[in-house]
Amino acid sequence: MRKPKLRELKEAITAVIKGPYTSKFPKEPAVVSERFRGLPKYHEDDCVLCGACAEVCPPGAIEMIQERLEDGTAKRRMVLHYDICIFCGQCQRACITDKGIILSNEFDLALFDHTEALETVEDELLVCEVCGEFITSRKHALWIARKLGPIAYANPNLILASQEELGLVDEIGPRPERPLKRNDNMRFLCPRCRRNLIQTDEWG
Repeated sequence: MRKPKLRELKEAITAVIKGPYTSKFPKEPAVVSERFRGLPKYHEDDCVLCGACAEVCPPGAIEMIQERLEDGTAKRRMVLHYDICIFCGQCQRACITDKGIILSNEFDLALFDHTEALETVEDELLVCEVCGEFITSRKHALWIARKLGPIAYANPNLILASQEELGLVDEIGPRPERPLKRNDNMRFLCPRCRRNLIQTDEWG
């Protein structure tokens, strides 16, 4: 066996005295750059569950689940499966609030069970009182109303969402089974039902 070169021998002795040149991870936390693209995280206070992140996710890692509950309400749940996430940052880029989902610096994401690789946020859904169609999340409607300011009062759904948040709307009660009339205007209606209401009111 050939003897090692003097340079290699010097490097080996230096490594024994000073320690290895490589990172000490996982014994010590690794330091990553500020712009490192790690685990995307939902920020519940800033996420309005608009679904924009799910629309642009290339691998389809974000799932939007909408379901009706037994008490008659409905909810929307956004689930990020980060075991199939490619950490591209498109969700953060498409976020309408700029703070709803942000890529963190977390990268040590190893798990024994991939079903635990989830990041979740949920909110109540506004539901059309005529056909039962889902409209949007309550937080999304409130965010739009705040963004529009006084212009939001041109849309009955936004008026109702805003006034309910302030406690200024009494319970309207269930809508009777009958054709749409003008007094149904101040109810939560999907675009199709509101169009039918306006057409009926204008043209009979």
